[in-house]
Amino acid sequence: MTGKPDEVLATLSLGGNTGDVVAAFRMALNALAAHNEVRVVAHSSAWRTPPWGKVDQPDFLNMCVSIETSLTPRALLELCLSIERLAGRERGERWGPRTLDIDVITYGNFEIDDGDLIIPHPRAHERAFVLVPLAEIAPDVMIAGERALDLAARSDRIGMVRDADATVASNLSG
Repeated sequence: MTGKPDEVLATLSLGGNTGDVVAAFRMALNALAAHNEVRVVAHSSAWRTPPWGKVDQPDFLNMCVSIETSLTPRALLELCLSIERLAGRERGERWGPRTLDIDVITYGNFEIDDGDLIIPHPRAHERAFVLVPLAEIAPDVMIAGERALDLAARSDRIGMVRDADATVASNLSG
C-alpha cells in the first residue's frame, strides 16, 4: 500500500507479562490517543491469559484496541514499535516474556504481506488471547475469512479470566 490513506479502522492487540503491565497498557493507550493521526475508538477488558508458544513463563495480560487512523500500515507498525520501546521492550526470545507487545491485527479490510508486516496478523485466528478481547470491541472484524466473534466462540479459552482490576486501572487517564 502506498500513499497516505483516508482514515481506516484498525485493531491492535496488546500483551505483556513482566513489569507493571497495567501501567504499560495505560501508557500505550495514552500514547495512541495523543497521536494526531490516531483516535482510540474502543478498548477491551484486560484478560489474564496463560502463556502461548513458550509456556514456562508468567501469565500475560492481554487486551485489544480499536482505532481510527490516517497512518499508513507501515507507519502504524512503527508507532506501535516505538510505544513498545517506551515501555522498555527488548526483543529477545520468540514468544518469551515482555513488558509490552503491540501487534497490528487488522487495518481496514486490507490484506498486506510486506516482509515483517502481515495484515491481518497471520496467527490472530488461532489465538484466544487476541480473539476474545477483539470480539468485545469489534465482533464483526474479519480475520481469515470469519468474524472475530465466531472465531472467539470456537477458541480455546482455558485459563483465560477477565481481570476487572487491570481493566479499570489501564483505562485512559484524564
